[in-house]
Amino acid sequence: MEKYQNTKLTPQERAEDIVSKMTLEEKVSQLRYDAFEIERLGLPAYNWWNESLHGVARAGTATMFPQAIGLAATFDENLIGNVGDICATEARAKYNASKKQGDCGIYKGLTMWSPNINIFRDPRWGRGQETYGECPYLTSRLGVRFAKGLQGDQPVLKVAACAKHYAGHSGPENVRHQFDAEINDKDLNETYLPAFEALVKEAQVESVMGAYNRLNHEPACASDYLMDKLKAWGFDGHFISDCWAIRDFHTHHKITSTPAESAALALNMGCDLNCGNTYQHLLEALEAGLVSEEVVTASAERLMRTRIRLGMLDETCAFDDIGYEQVSSEAHKAYSLECAQKSMVLLKNNGLLPLDQNKIDKIAVIGPNASSIEALRGNYYGTADEYWTFLDGIRNTFKGRIYYSEGSHLFSALLQPLAQPGDGYSEAVTAAQHSDVVILCVGLDATIEGEEGDTGNAFAAGDKVNLYLPKSQRKLVEQILALNKPTVIVNASGSAMNVLGDQADAIIQTWYPGQMGGKALADILFGTVSPSGKLPVTFYESTELLPDFEDYSMKNRTYRYVENNVLYPFGYGLTYSDVICKDLKFDLDSKTASFTVVNQGNYDTDEVVQLYIRCENSEHEVRNHKLCGFKRIHIKQDEVLELEIQISEKAFEVVNDAGVSFVDGNLFTLYVGVNQPDDLSEKLTGRKCSACQIEL
Repeated sequence: MEKYQNTKLTPQERAEDIVSKMTLEEKVSQLRYDAFEIERLGLPAYNWWNESLHGVARAGTATMFPQAIGLAATFDENLIGNVGDICATEARAKYNASKKQGDCGIYKGLTMWSPNINIFRDPRWGRGQETYGECPYLTSRLGVRFAKGLQGDQPVLKVAACAKHYAGHSGPENVRHQFDAEINDKDLNETYLPAFEALVKEAQVESVMGAYNRLNHEPACASDYLMDKLKAWGFDGHFISDCWAIRDFHTHHKITSTPAESAALALNMGCDLNCGNTYQHLLEALEAGLVSEEVVTASAERLMRTRIRLGMLDETCAFDDIGYEQVSSEAHKAYSLECAQKSMVLLKNNGLLPLDQNKIDKIAVIGPNASSIEALRGNYYGTADEYWTFLDGIRNTFKGRIYYSEGSHLFSALLQPLAQPGDGYSEAVTAAQHSDVVILCVGLDATIEGEEGDTGNAFAAGDKVNLYLPKSQRKLVEQILALNKPTVIVNASGSAMNVLGDQADAIIQTWYPGQMGGKALADILFGTVSPSGKLPVTFYESTELLPDFEDYSMKNRTYRYVENNVLYPFGYGLTYSDVICKDLKFDLDSKTASFTVVNQGNYDTDEVVQLYIRCENSEHEVRNHKLCGFKRIHIKQDEVLELEIQISEKAFEVVNDAGVSFVDGNLFTLYVGVNQPDDLSEKLTGRKCSACQIEL
């Protein structure tokens, strides 16, 4: 037995041994995402590129969960961890099956380039749907649990997670290859970096992916500043470039002149793996003396160490027995349904919801997203073996007559070729006129909101130009609301929208809710389940009062710094019941908040208890307040719960202009409620948060 096959040795010792047996050319061949086979060492070819943002993606059939932004809306760490574990189980099952078939192609491996823990700082960003929202604390908590769920708790990694895109990446998409994100030290360390630090320190995330952009003039995939941060945090994995990001060094950023120079710069700075083809020029760089063999060796060792940690060089592995029957199992799909139910956010309800089937004979289901599978998916999705569209869910639940009309195209002026613009409106109006209640299903999908190159809106490269529905849908909404029929607007999008629904009786934000989304919607509409999702992002009124899209300052952005322009606040979401928090107390020794939760409404429901804190005598505190704790609970009608939530020491820290975290002031206000302690949340819910003063 070779030393690198000895499972009693550490992964580092084994990695050093196998790399020591490679030629220089063989070492270089392992630094690309499509690594070559080295037959004489028994090392198979391996493709590092795989995705599991909300289910194993792009690899055929897999359970499709709600898009990441929808998972964030659950505010549920345990749920997120379970989703990660299911993703890992299905990835292992597919890997085991593919290996038996001799298929080691792209999207078949165990290195998952998920989660995306960038901060969703601007609602125009098309890729914001991939994130856990705008709050660094929420993103950190959910990202850590998802990564832990993926990687598991055994000596062998179930799969390898990846924290991306490091760092300062949140649009615009159309300039990402040449963009220089200029971010001051305070904003960097207070907002953009905490989630990466948490995943490295707490989740021991196995890989970090660099972003396309420059960060303060340094390319993110070759940044002294960012690499030094990783070292300070004790990062013990491998570093990956975003796909073809190293090519941008010489083609767009213009910091190098040739592919060889770009490859050498990235490798010398610690980028071990190239997603792209620039490392094909590493031998040229070696010959020119731009990089040394020692640097190549170190990167190859880190990559081999990951493969060893995954059990790939072992004769047998703890996860070899995970069978293909695990893929899209009934249990996994049932969990996807639960996630969808918990992710949907009830933004408005004048009493129409939940619908009483005994009082309704006819329902009109109208809109381009009513019967759309695309509205369930989001981006980076797998192929589900069954889909429940919104229309499917309503049809399988409602006992009366359903009138369906597409009403309008998602964005085009006409539905049918040769037709006049607005050819679907009259049918939609007719359907509504024949019904007792209208369910108006509008919004976006990943064909017009997403990543550059993946979407059809070439004019914005996947980003949104404003917060409104496409014009074709705005006209549809106007005509239906003008009928004054009881109307529920159901909006599917991965980002903040203003559907201009003042006249609507109810508004539900579904995000992209996964394969069971239509069933989840019906469960909420007809009261089988009380809605309980909360907004992980601020919903703004318009883009006109937002800072410039390319401005990465946090001024007037996100709930922590917003000054105006809020339509629905971060943390907001209604239920069918009425839950309050009261009698907040704080124990200074144990750093524990205790309080009472009462369901004084008429329904059993899930709720999300939220804790916010503010230092009252530090000039370095955020403008408003910051989330410092949360807990999803289930509380029955008339039930009273006594809860405790421990608060991290970090909650008492502020970040100064030099980017240093420290405890500055000694007087704090702590709040607890089922929403933020802001004026608009209080107005929308009719409830104040409970508060207490803390003096250190």
